[in-house]
Amino acid sequence: MPHAHTNSDCPLCTGKSRPFMSIDGVEYFECGRCDFIYADPALLASVDRGEPLRKYDENYWQAELDAAKDRSYGSSLARFAEVVLYSRIPIRRFIDIGTGPGFLLDALSAYLPSHQGKFYGVEKFPPHEEYRSSHANYRECDLGALEEKFDCGLCIEVLEHLTPAMAHSLAAAMVNVSVDGSIFLFNTGLTEYVKNEDPQYLDPFGRGHITCWSVKAAEVLFGPYGYQVYALRGKSWAFILEYSRERSRVPMEDRIWTAPEHNKQLLRDPRMGSAMYILGLESARAY
Repeated sequence: MPHAHTNSDCPLCTGKSRPFMSIDGVEYFECGRCDFIYADPALLASVDRGEPLRKYDENYWQAELDAAKDRSYGSSLARFAEVVLYSRIPIRRFIDIGTGPGFLLDALSAYLPSHQGKFYGVEKFPPHEEYRSSHANYRECDLGALEEKFDCGLCIEVLEHLTPAMAHSLAAAMVNVSVDGSIFLFNTGLTEYVKNEDPQYLDPFGRGHITCWSVKAAEVLFGPYGYQVYALRGKSWAFILEYSRERSRVPMEDRIWTAPEHNKQLLRDPRMGSAMYILGLESARAY
């Protein structure tokens, strides 16, 4: 166990931090400048050296499969539908970053079967083949190894597992797969969520949640890579990244009324109807 520090400079923005709380013997710190919450820097350094707190093996995935399936056929469908309507460019390829077993690919294919070739998922530490999706666009590799470009994506319950160094690697890899106007929704418990709703979200050894991000922290991380960062009103567990030089003045939730017709049609299916389109509208307006 790394030795606990009593104070720390933020590893993300170098601002002054103070102790936030101790969980399972691990001290967490809160940055006063960017609102980033992070585990003991010695522990983060051990993760960066390749000493993960949790091995992503068969036991891990057995424990995660039910939760992953529940998300994929529920809340993740809603997040997909709304981010499609937030996009200002036509979406021809969608990527689920850190797709795990790839159940979201299966869920999207079930609800939007006529568009299933547009959906991709990438996972660096996948479960065994018998536990994961057989979708043709499931990719077992690092995001940076992909050759395709993507107009839109999700990253669900991933960022809180990453050290700042790992998050910088993710941001750099995203640049390589983005085009001008690419949009991504990140689903992760933000600082506001941890402070006001669920402090137990921080969990170093059970779920491997070693960092907690804020919109400010996301700006520090992703801004230098060319991404605009947007809060989502009422959602303390998500934010938007858009690969663009210009910052939109239109509130994100108002974009749903001017979404490209191509994207509206993406959410409709000749066999399944317009349920996903309606889900996107209502999810964007629900909070």
